[in-house]
Amino acid sequence: MPELSAMAHFVKICGITTLEDAQCVIEAGADALGLILAASPRQLSLDQASDLAAATKGSIVRVGVFRDNTTRFVCEAVDATGVEVAQVHGVLSDELFGELRDRGVAIIKAIPVASDELVTFDEHRVDAVLIDGPRPGSGDPHTWNDVSQRHFQRPLIAAGGLTPGNVAEVLAMTGAWGADVASGVETAPGRKDPRRVRDFVASASAFFEHREESRD
Repeated sequence: MPELSAMAHFVKICGITTLEDAQCVIEAGADALGLILAASPRQLSLDQASDLAAATKGSIVRVGVFRDNTTRFVCEAVDATGVEVAQVHGVLSDELFGELRDRGVAIIKAIPVASDELVTFDEHRVDAVLIDGPRPGSGDPHTWNDVSQRHFQRPLIAAGGLTPGNVAEVLAMTGAWGADVASGVETAPGRKDPRRVRDFVASASAFFEHREESRD
């Protein structure tokens, strides 16, 4: 199981649909890429996800993204792709949790900013928590006030409405350990803009570096 908490920070580019975009993300210096296997304009078939995961193995952390998929499908997808991390939107059942742990897969639990889970979810058994907007993948900005008032005991990833221009501000506001973006670096759903990808990774990385230096 990858030790996400051992990483100094986490910059993920989500919704990768082509090998060209995957290579761009790797070259930009991102820590992870997301392969969406749930209903989405960026949804991949299992074969497509497996091909992209195989082509990027050893070069970057690969995250399978799921939302309201059955436990059986998630397990089949994890087994077929070999992703190191499962990002779960919706219910994380005890069954799914156990199956993922048996496979040595790290778990990121995604929580919509406006949901009751923001208050009620017990994050201690997962590896990181991702706070997303009300409509994941929409790119709609949202308020971070409630997030800043909840002190998570697991690494926090900010998502939803992030762009190269605002990622540093959001990271400063939330104290987040990671940043996740899809639409904010695209020309169309599932089509990444290399310049925006580079700018996003550079902006987030510069913020993290400055914050780490300030703590020394």
